[in-house]
Amino acid sequence: MDKNTRVYIYAFLSRLFESEVDKKLLEDLKTKSDILGMIGEESFQWINESEETEVLEALSIDFTSLFLMNSQQPIESSIMDDKEEVLIGLQNPVMGFYFQNGFDLNLQNSKLQTPDHISIEFGFMQNVLQKGDPKTAYTFLSEHIMKWAPAYLLTIAESADTPFYRELCEFTTEFLMADFEQVSSEIDHES
Repeated sequence: MDKNTRVYIYAFLSRLFESEVDKKLLEDLKTKSDILGMIGEESFQWINESEETEVLEALSIDFTSLFLMNSQQPIESSIMDDKEEVLIGLQNPVMGFYFQNGFDLNLQNSKLQTPDHISIEFGFMQNVLQKGDPKTAYTFLSEHIMKWAPAYLLTIAESADTPFYRELCEFTTEFLMADFEQVSSEIDHES
């Protein structure tokens, strides 16, 4: 997969895990059917064949129950830490990684108040790939995302009520595994 496609997918995933699908994003998904088809055939059919207001309501409820009300929100430190507490500031290893790699993270203007939310981690990967830095991408994937996100997403997929979030979690897991393999291959070629 080429660099621009990978950058786009990380940006797209970052947005989808940040907040629920709104009317504008739903319209974008419908008009860019290749993106929706990439997520899954059942999602494609459900979104295109159902009433828009019903889809938006179902997606809002599913997003809230999966990613906001669930005891395990998509936050690395709360999942990886036995105490299930969210680490903030530089005590959070992800924040330290961002800082060491020149990623300026301003959470003041964000709905997300933690640096290791899956949405922000995907945004970081988008940034690293845009800069063409496979070593940092490999390190971040292996030390952070791959340690928790695939297992988390597959578990969440089982709880999803809509085909969209079930298939999104499955697609994201497959993409992460493929991207990790690609980044590993890029590192091997540099050696």
